[in-house]
Amino acid sequence: MSSQVVAVHSDGQHAFSKQTTAEIELIEGHGVQGDSHYGVSVQHRSRVARDPTQPNLRQVHLLHDELLTELREKDFDLQPGQLGENITTRGLAVLALSEGTTLKIGAQAVLRVTGLRNPCSQIEGFRSGLLAAVVDRASDGTLIRKAGVMCVVEQSGVVRAGDTIVVLSRPANHVPLQPV
Repeated sequence: MSSQVVAVHSDGQHAFSKQTTAEIELIEGHGVQGDSHYGVSVQHRSRVARDPTQPNLRQVHLLHDELLTELREKDFDLQPGQLGENITTRGLAVLALSEGTTLKIGAQAVLRVTGLRNPCSQIEGFRSGLLAAVVDRASDGTLIRKAGVMCVVEQSGVVRAGDTIVVLSRPANHVPLQPV
């Protein structure tokens, strides 16, 4: 099965969920045009409070539709965009990607994976019990964060539902994803 975009989302307000749209425009070095996380420097409110000059490693949030399916099986009726992602994917093992992997989405857009989305208390505020449902533990006790990955835009382009996602490159040595 090829990897593809299920839906795209954006919101100019710092709200938890994002609105599904027909398309989003990704701007190199900035993120999703019109989205609250658009910018060269960090836009996430808690990170801005700590240091507003940090580079924005969270320009675009990818979330795998397979997680939404898993959550529906646990009685969380969630739709694409409700967990705050910009791009809902299918057929791409986002959590297994290496930091630094580049992805081509649609005709032109290129993203570079920077790390994991760290699920926070906002998820629990959105739906009770959801925070525990988007984390797991490996056999060695290591925390597994399942709430998607964060990326920066390497090449501008428009992304729409149905677009193909292609892995352009992976680092020579796999770099495990860490929260960003």
